[in-house]
Amino acid sequence: MTKKVVSPLKQKSAVPSEDRQQLGSVEGDALLSDLRSLIQAARQRLATAANSTHTVLCWQVGHRLLRENLQEGRAAYGKQILATVSQELTAEFGSGFNYTALTRMARFAEWITEEQILATLSQVLSWSHFIELLPIKAPLARDFYAEMCRIERWDVRTLRQKIGGMLFERTALSKKPDAVITAELANLREGRMSPDLVFRDPYLLDLLGLRGAYSERDLESTILREIENVLLELGAGFTFVARQKRMSVGKDDFHLDLLFFHRHLRRLIAVELKLESFQPAHVGQMEFYLRWLDKHERAAGEEAPIGLILCAAADAEQVELLQLDAKSIRVSEYLTELPPLPLLRARLHQAIEHAREQEARRLPVPGEEP
Repeated sequence: MTKKVVSPLKQKSAVPSEDRQQLGSVEGDALLSDLRSLIQAARQRLATAANSTHTVLCWQVGHRLLRENLQEGRAAYGKQILATVSQELTAEFGSGFNYTALTRMARFAEWITEEQILATLSQVLSWSHFIELLPIKAPLARDFYAEMCRIERWDVRTLRQKIGGMLFERTALSKKPDAVITAELANLREGRMSPDLVFRDPYLLDLLGLRGAYSERDLESTILREIENVLLELGAGFTFVARQKRMSVGKDDFHLDLLFFHRHLRRLIAVELKLESFQPAHVGQMEFYLRWLDKHERAAGEEAPIGLILCAAADAEQVELLQLDAKSIRVSEYLTELPPLPLLRARLHQAIEHAREQEARRLPVPGEEP
């Protein structure tokens, strides 16, 4: 007589049916969650690898085209070759290799000449990011946006907004000589960030929607209400610490408007909001706050605190005369209503030229005693 074998799946469980059903539901949810995580992680790795591979391919194609076009006496002939090659490649591989696309790839290879930089950027930036960067005419500005995009991991839309909002021109770095900018960008590639890369002038706070008459408390409250968008304007690395930070000195209490911490700089950032134009008296108040923070709030391993005075307007000559960099204090304007872009662009370029002229006057003349 043949003995009937009962499948383990059909054996009666010792666990009551209701408990078994509940246990199965919990285990099933956990299993599904784990499987989803594995699939999503694998897809993300595949997408990253695909983006990186495509970007490297575009660079390699551009590099090969440059070798063909830049040979002596063959520039005009190279354009004809490019037109012919693009037709053949488009017919075989699609519109991603048409004349315009191949021209971009050649410009891409002209811009990035070091494979190590390409390898680092291509791990984060897609070819779509580079297409947004290529039209930027100033090489240093283009390098700045590429590195900040890598560090802050902007998507293409955010990158487009940062370029449109003239982020580079609003940084303190843009007002430095080209040699200084180049050195700072090299430090950034090695993971070292300076305050010149972090602070901006002006800050675009039109996102707050403030119109007409408002007080400093209104400005402060609105910033906190819109803190996520404000942090995006301040830049990656800022974390909110406190509002109206109380500082007790002797018998008196003082209150700092806003206190942040910057992870990359490893410093506390004290922010004072001023509705009026910048006044030299504001510096003494900020120095007082920074000394208190340095004594009572600075943790082991942190750099000395930095102060940011956000005001409605600032006279560049007054700010320069006070030599605030040595005091770890920055002064920036904020705009609650955006001026027309051409006006903003002209104003920023004037500020950059003025700052560079001042810097040039401070540099020692060759052959003279510094």
